[in-house]
Amino acid sequence: MQTNLRGRDLIGDLDFSKEEIETVLDVAFDLKRKRALGEPHPYLRDKVLAMLFFYSSTRTRGSFEAGMAQLGGHAAFIESKTTQIAHGDTPVEIGQIFGRYFDGIAIRHVDWKVGNQYIREVAQHSRAPVLNMQCDIYHPFQCLADLMTIIEKKGRDLRRKRVVVSWAYAASYQKPISVPQSLILQLPRFGMDVVLAHPPEFKLMPEILDAAHEQARKYHAGFEIISDPDGMEKAFKDADVIYAKSWGALLTTEDANEGARIIEQYKHWITDSRKMKLAKDDAVYMHPLPADRDIEVTSEVMDGPNSVVFDQAENRLHVQKAVMALTMS
Repeated sequence: MQTNLRGRDLIGDLDFSKEEIETVLDVAFDLKRKRALGEPHPYLRDKVLAMLFFYSSTRTRGSFEAGMAQLGGHAAFIESKTTQIAHGDTPVEIGQIFGRYFDGIAIRHVDWKVGNQYIREVAQHSRAPVLNMQCDIYHPFQCLADLMTIIEKKGRDLRRKRVVVSWAYAASYQKPISVPQSLILQLPRFGMDVVLAHPPEFKLMPEILDAAHEQARKYHAGFEIISDPDGMEKAFKDADVIYAKSWGALLTTEDANEGARIIEQYKHWITDSRKMKLAKDDAVYMHPLPADRDIEVTSEVMDGPNSVVFDQAENRLHVQKAVMALTMS
């Protein structure tokens, strides 16, 4: 067990080693047990976390805010539009000043080609640990919650489990690509055979794909890409885990109208009961939420016996508390 995480940033999924991720998960399971039993666990008494949001949130804000309170501390919600960021405060000022005011800085900034760079610049100038609540490249806390959920449903030995990370149709907007990128980086480290499925226009960043292939090689896991206009059914076959969500065609076009036109070609990429039957009988359906009901996934699947979406959402709380306790204590 690697426990020396005090003061560490968590910005990219590979910032923590596999052993350090295992430590986070051990602590998360312990904190989940303590909460279930009503055992106080104020490991961060009198500590304060700055939560700086450039992007709206439901689960992220709620879980970080509740988590800090349960750890005995406080979370300060800061909406970027209510700050002086638009009037001259650069990442240097945010890092230097918030790093002195607060015991940790958590940032959500998903603007394409901006978010990750912003978070890393803040971290360069902060004396307090910086945590990535989602950027344009990574969503590490969602991925940790997903990993915790898969362990709960499929056991500790995840070798050879077939996990499908699939694109799905959603008409709302060009969503960030950070969730699938985090999944393909982290899951192979735990021995899972990952299948990435998407229409040709919805590819992920080449450097992330290279890193995912490297993690799969290192940990003797499988990593397959199905880039096919009709590849969803092929990917679902014999899967243990179905993780199907929408993301934008950002590497094909950054134009919103063109992106919307491309998305409209693939309405058949919906997770429904017919496709779920292609997977194993005990396959679980996962989604980070919010999902576009009956567009991205049918309500029958989302509310059905194979769905674990609300367990996923709960586990955001526990893994985030674990990382905060380990890095901010």
